[in-house]
Amino acid sequence: MQMQPLRVGYFGTYRAEYSRNRIMIEGLRQNQTIVVECHEALWRSIEERVNAVAGGWRRPQFLLRVVSVYARLIWKFWRTRKQFDVVVVGYPGQFDVYLARILCWLTGKPLVWDIFMSIYLIACERRLDRRSPFTVKMLRALEWLACRLPERLIIDTSEYADWFWRTHRAPRKRFQFVPTGADNRVFHPLPLRAADQRPLRIVYYGTFIPNHGVLNIIEAAHLLNNKNDFEFILIGDGPERALAQRRAEALAISNVHFRPWMTQPELSQLIADADICLGAFGDTPQSLMTVQNKIYEGLAMQRAVITGDGPAVRTALRNGEEVLLCERQNPTALAQAIQILALDPALRAKLAVQGARAFEQRYSLARIGAAFRRALDELVGAQ
Repeated sequence: MQMQPLRVGYFGTYRAEYSRNRIMIEGLRQNQTIVVECHEALWRSIEERVNAVAGGWRRPQFLLRVVSVYARLIWKFWRTRKQFDVVVVGYPGQFDVYLARILCWLTGKPLVWDIFMSIYLIACERRLDRRSPFTVKMLRALEWLACRLPERLIIDTSEYADWFWRTHRAPRKRFQFVPTGADNRVFHPLPLRAADQRPLRIVYYGTFIPNHGVLNIIEAAHLLNNKNDFEFILIGDGPERALAQRRAEALAISNVHFRPWMTQPELSQLIADADICLGAFGDTPQSLMTVQNKIYEGLAMQRAVITGDGPAVRTALRNGEEVLLCERQNPTALAQAIQILALDPALRAKLAVQGARAFEQRYSLARIGAAFRRALDELVGAQ
């Protein structure tokens, strides 16, 4: 039976280029959904968001920009309000959902929020509560109330929904699950380098945040510090990159190479040339409750993926069949997992093939969009 078109207003100051928003919007469009983006950019960089939480929100220039952005957002919503049946607030939307709630009350439209992650938890994990305890306490209170405003809350794992219940008493019946997935327009199998080339190439890319546990990768590389056998390439930037570089220098490791962010085609080819892709190895609540994009992206590109063990990733993927899990915050366990795959090319190939199949069947754009569409259909049908 063919789906009837659904019209969605995607609303807010959400990060338009962030993978979660791109995946959710394109996934809907691949499932016979018209998406009208009612968006205005507020944040100019990650650093600006961090500074705002640390107290920079009090600056008059920032407050004036907020007023200007939200005025334009109201105008866009009102001008396009007849073009959609349901409003979705994109990630992050902890402040946008308040305005969206008022506009939905005025127009009689149902409201959905892709809450995805807690910015209160992220602030705590980045220790911003030590720099500005009042602001972070206020953020917790705002997030507590924000969870009660939409008719539906979208989250990627049941573990994260449990956290929202324990922390904010967010109503469990409002949560519906849409996994993170990856954008297979960008991440897909490419021609590979020869399987018998040495050294074995192990790739991490990301934002060097605490939940990635990058120092575990450095320590594991030290345990495997034989330049003829293993090569570690770490790509990206973030709060713990300088710390990781200092640790690598202190250990005089010869098999670790740091590279800045690169263009998407360059990154895709580097992943394709990797023998093993690394996920996240930190033991923060955020890390344990999510399955990071880089895990799904490695699977989408048909690469063997090693990541830290935890309930969320065990629910999403089969250990030893689609992904290889190891103990978190344990460089020895990570080094042993790498050695297992180094000595067993057949297992590497099996993980790559079956991981790619799992991605295609459960976590591609079309599959993510179908799950999201079902959640929206259920809400709109109940109105």
